[in-house]
Amino acid sequence: MTAPLDPVALSVELIRRPSVTPADEGAIDALAAHLAAAGFVCTRADRGGIANLHARWGVSGPVFGFAGHTDVVPVGDAGAWVHDPFGGEIADGMIWGRGATDMKTAVAAFAAAAIDLVRDTPPDGSIALLITGDEEGEADHGTRAILDWMQSAGERLDVCVVGEPTCPEIFGDMIKIGRRGSLTVRLIARGVQGHAAYPHRAKNPLPALARLLVRLAGHEFDRGTAHFDATTLAITTIDVGNPATNVIPAEGRATVNIRFNDAHSGASIIEWIEAQLREIEAFSGIAIEMAARISGESFITEPGALSALVAAAVEAETGVVPALSTSGGTSDARFIRAHCPVVEFGLVGKTMHQVDEHAPIAQIHALKAVYARILRGYFGI
Repeated sequence: MTAPLDPVALSVELIRRPSVTPADEGAIDALAAHLAAAGFVCTRADRGGIANLHARWGVSGPVFGFAGHTDVVPVGDAGAWVHDPFGGEIADGMIWGRGATDMKTAVAAFAAAAIDLVRDTPPDGSIALLITGDEEGEADHGTRAILDWMQSAGERLDVCVVGEPTCPEIFGDMIKIGRRGSLTVRLIARGVQGHAAYPHRAKNPLPALARLLVRLAGHEFDRGTAHFDATTLAITTIDVGNPATNVIPAEGRATVNIRFNDAHSGASIIEWIEAQLREIEAFSGIAIEMAARISGESFITEPGALSALVAAAVEAETGVVPALSTSGGTSDARFIRAHCPVVEFGLVGKTMHQVDEHAPIAQIHALKAVYARILRGYFGI
């Protein structure tokens, strides 16, 4: 057997690529080089200027998939970082840098686990890795592009594990078996500008917009379902752009984000918001436009063979019995779920997107061990 591939060293290599979405900065090529050297057939599925990778070892089924992303969010105030956000520094038992939690370390861990397995104990089947550079952005040309390429090329997965950070407190405490849907609605209320001292000569759009927002924010959609938390609506911005105190503005804008469970669809919530909007329009005489974007419907992989396999591997390596959850935001699992059963497991996510993002070195090694145990269990090794 060859020496095991160090997931921390690979994490450092990836973190040092400043791949702030949608930039790649060579992160995909760096990963592909390791995979190709281990016998994986690496195919770029780039689209819309986004770097994407499909890497497969083996020619027969079944096909076990891992999925993740190498793009990261911006660093924010670089001067607030103690450690270089793209230095991949190791200090105090941690690896520091953007992507240390979300999720270059998980990509490194499952790549290392897969490479070790095919070199030392080749499975009877195939392993495929789906790596995108467009998860933190609009996600239109990332995992979707890879899946589109796979369909045209006759490639498939039988099951998939996404390496997003899933654990809220302790490594091993949570597996994601689904996610709520996400819907963003942008609103524009239009009136007539005028002098604040003569409101009868103007048509102020703001009371109508405020009335609509109060109605939306105060609505109870549901109280949760069997596997999901309650649907929530958050007002994320209200914009007028009016620097004057004596001018009634011509328009006001607002945005709301709804995270919805399986009691609803994106279309049904849009229909409900439109109905509230029309009522406010009729009452106020103010025209209100809306534009909606569904970034993903709610989904669940019902507890079964895949979640049991992953949970058993987590417990065996950590001693922790993981909860099966659908909490949190969205992930690229929302696209993969239409292709095959999918669950998510990764590191503790406390520092993701924060200044001085970091992850414990020991957890990265443990994550590789979990992924390796999942692979061995799936292929019966």
